[in-house]
Amino acid sequence: MRIVLTSWPLWAALSAVFAALTAIFGKIGVENVNSDFATLIRTVIILAVLAVFVAATQAWQPLDAVPRRTWLFLALSALATGASWVCYYRALKAGPASGVAPIDKMSVVLVALFAVLFLGERPLVHNWIGIGLIALGAVLVAV
Repeated sequence: MRIVLTSWPLWAALSAVFAALTAIFGKIGVENVNSDFATLIRTVIILAVLAVFVAATQAWQPLDAVPRRTWLFLALSALATGASWVCYYRALKAGPASGVAPIDKMSVVLVALFAVLFLGERPLVHNWIGIGLIALGAVLVAV
């Protein structure tokens, strides 16, 4: 059972399921409210749920034990997440979820490119083919 709970493919698959539900629930949620306000409501709820989750799993750590570099990159990640959510909810407000979500998933392609540029990762030829197919598929689904 422990192996299952530490399996990154399992967590990645669950992430995809919840991301899909995010699009559907988000589209319904922004129908009668400003998209930025909807993003704020969503963020407050996420904060509360994560606080309960961290407390329940006893994952709290002393804040002063977190290295400065970690603070910097978590802050940058938070800013990127916030910008992504604002853009995503504005797109959902204006367009169909079935078009917004595939374009949003172009992030998979961008992650691969950024991982090469900034992290030194080296995808193999078959990985690049898959990345290209993801890009093509996202475009085909979105149009």
